[in-house]
Amino acid sequence: MIGYVTIGTNDLPRAHAFYDALFGTIGAKRLIEVPEHGGFTLYGTGFGAPGIVITRPYDGGEASVGNGAMIAIPMDERAKVDAFHGKAMELGASDEGAPGLRGDEGPRAFYGGYFRDPDGNKICAFRVGGA
Repeated sequence: MIGYVTIGTNDLPRAHAFYDALFGTIGAKRLIEVPEHGGFTLYGTGFGAPGIVITRPYDGGEASVGNGAMIAIPMDERAKVDAFHGKAMELGASDEGAPGLRGDEGPRAFYGGYFRDPDGNKICAFRVGGA
């Protein structure tokens, strides 16, 4: 249902460095780059899967974060949630909630870790189910 989501940056080189390193840990890479359109950069694991775009705002204004907006990225193991969150912290993200179980254990258990990228965009890595 979702093709890609877009988040803004005010410092494209910093955002590229952050996301190149972070998304590389889950097998995602730059798939499309359009420098003349605000630095539009699509990251993903392939063209048939949802992606995340990093760009300067099209209107030329300052990028800002949405109150209540968040991107959630699924992981197939809790250990990968831990590693992804840890890598984000290593790259300069700010912690918005350490990885852990939210609610009860079981087949619908929600395990998530939250952070904000260097521009303040909120991201969650999560796993539903067991380990």
